[in-house]
Amino acid sequence: KEIAEHEPSAPSKRGRGRPARHYVATERAHVHLADGYSDLASKALGYLGQLGGNEAVESFAAARSREIERRYAPIVRDAGSDPRVRAQALADALTQDGYAATVRDIGGGTLAVQLCQGHCPVREVAGKFNELCDAETAAFSRLLGVPVQRLATLAGGEHVCTTHVPLAMPTVRARAIRHPQEPANLRRQKEGQR
Repeated sequence: KEIAEHEPSAPSKRGRGRPARHYVATERAHVHLADGYSDLASKALGYLGQLGGNEAVESFAAARSREIERRYAPIVRDAGSDPRVRAQALADALTQDGYAATVRDIGGGTLAVQLCQGHCPVREVAGKFNELCDAETAAFSRLLGVPVQRLATLAGGEHVCTTHVPLAMPTVRARAIRHPQEPANLRRQKEGQR
């Protein structure tokens, strides 16, 4: 069996009809979907690390991150400024490139969505060099224009790569901070001078 049904963690807002189903590639599918270059890529990155240290591997991962940005930036930019629509555009583009990506609402879909990747062509290599996952996460953050957080990875043994994408950034209001001994009337007077 190469595709497994996965129960959604939260109920869908689809309305009438059958319940939403999520499908992910099984371990067997990941083996069959592999391009056969994982071993060579792992050895090449290992050799790069031996020659240039961890900085060389991080430099390679950063270059790959820039490549991801160049590839998907026009697609995400054309989607507009809404982070949810941008995340969906990125997921669609990733799916076309073999990542089996989807977007799902979290907490009613007003605060965040999750970008989920059911397949990763570099999973085997990223399992040995997590710099690749870190660089991809940074690229997603820059593409979507919000600080994203990677919650799970296929390379780390999870059934899907999951990236948390906030839809609304919390606002922080500046408030006067007063010393505990400061009288309230003096604080009001200071606030009135601003």
